[in-house]
Amino acid sequence: MNFLGRTTRTVGALGFRRFARSYATESTGASDKLRLSFAVPHETLYDNAEVQQVNLSSTAGDMGILANHLATIQQLKPGVVEVVENSTTTKKFFVSGGFATVNPDSSLDINAVEAFPLEHFSIEAIRANLAEAQRISASSATEADRAAARVEVEVLEALQTALGKS
Repeated sequence: MNFLGRTTRTVGALGFRRFARSYATESTGASDKLRLSFAVPHETLYDNAEVQQVNLSSTAGDMGILANHLATIQQLKPGVVEVVENSTTTKKFFVSGGFATVNPDSSLDINAVEAFPLEHFSIEAIRANLAEAQRISASSATEADRAAARVEVEVLEALQTALGKS
């Protein structure tokens, strides 16, 4: 057994250990709340706050995370992080990227490059910026300018989609 109480066994000549993975069960006696810590470089949005659920977009796909979720680390892609605080309060943030770490103790740590409430965005400004970024990415600008514009197009398209569905 390891420090998490999981069975391990040595695998291969290098002595790596493989953890036996399992799904959460209702009989664990654990809280039905997820503890969320959500931060950007300049601000902490949630500091170990109890929430019901967090929905996010990762490079592996969209995820809904509840208490007792299987531990995982996911790279965030540009998209919405939806925090369901309780049955009446939901907050949506647009993130441009980052990482989410689901821990075995029903906690979730989200570290994002940027995160802004969806209501802070104007669809008209997004459309104008998207048109400009698309023009630059298709132009004869330098390769560095085109690469930066392609990243901007990806983020703005994700933001446009998020506002269209909110």
